[in-house]
Amino acid sequence: MDIGIIGGSGYTGGELLRLLANHPEANVVAVTSRNKKGQKVSDTHTHLRKIYDLEFEDLSMEDVASRSDIVFTAVPHGTAMQVVPKLLKAGVKVIDLSADYRLKTTVFEKVYKMKHIDPRDAVYGIPELHPEIPEQDFIANPGCYPTGASLASAPLADAGLIERAVFDSKSGISGAGAEPTNTSHYPNIAENIQAYKLTNHRHRAEIVQELTRLDGTLKKISFTPHVIPSVRGILTTAHIFVKREIDMDELTDIYNKFYSNKPFIRLINGIPMLGGVRGSNFCDIGFEVEQGSDRIVIISAIDNLVKGASGQAIQNMNLMFGLNETTGLWVPAIAP
Repeated sequence: MDIGIIGGSGYTGGELLRLLANHPEANVVAVTSRNKKGQKVSDTHTHLRKIYDLEFEDLSMEDVASRSDIVFTAVPHGTAMQVVPKLLKAGVKVIDLSADYRLKTTVFEKVYKMKHIDPRDAVYGIPELHPEIPEQDFIANPGCYPTGASLASAPLADAGLIERAVFDSKSGISGAGAEPTNTSHYPNIAENIQAYKLTNHRHRAEIVQELTRLDGTLKKISFTPHVIPSVRGILTTAHIFVKREIDMDELTDIYNKFYSNKPFIRLINGIPMLGGVRGSNFCDIGFEVEQGSDRIVIISAIDNLVKGASGQAIQNMNLMFGLNETTGLWVPAIAP
């Protein structure tokens, strides 16, 4: 597959390049960046020296499409809606890593407070929850927080057992992007945990969309994110209040059945840790029933740049081209 990447200078673009370098069917033919036109990709992504000899280009969407079988758009929200229609019109498959197509148009406009210039429906690309992905030419790749939260709780939502869901997620600073911010500035985050957007983070809308798709009666869904002094990873603690008593045997059975034959989901006997998934496309999930209560605590761990972004995008690409979804992604985490 010949692959184009629109907006390849950021963390998600660099992670796409890293993972695609060892994909047996992938051939990256174009990487765009207006600001870095003519510069070597490996000068920005120094970990890719001797891996790629490509330069950043400033190309029209038609030019990228003419070279490619599939194009990844790794651009800010509001930008993808300007380029995706041109790519699709040119007949190339597209996976968008921005937020522009993850939500229904009316919800997007309310959450992101901007007019959507290309309202269209796209399949939300969590492969474990959307079996229709192989038939698609266009996928909206999910946000990192919603990936961890949705995978943690989807089996219980599908079973119609959730009364209320409260998600507490802690992310490494790479989730803030490559451009320095107050949140990612070292003195502000070192030896610190910073909560932000306590009740109105944009990613809540994606979590609500996915869980209510599984259970239309579910109304009470809360989400609060935090940034922690780690480069990669999202650890989500899901406090799930259930409608009836559930013991560990039943809970384990629900999760085992729901995630049967889902290679990147690892149900573990214990508490997941970021060190178990960092650098990989795995999602580790562990859970415990609180005795004498209606609360179940579920922990999920993912790498925000892999399963939370670029790895999941490649997993979607594999399915769209009829490959095994693990192709190029079946690698262990980096430890320690």
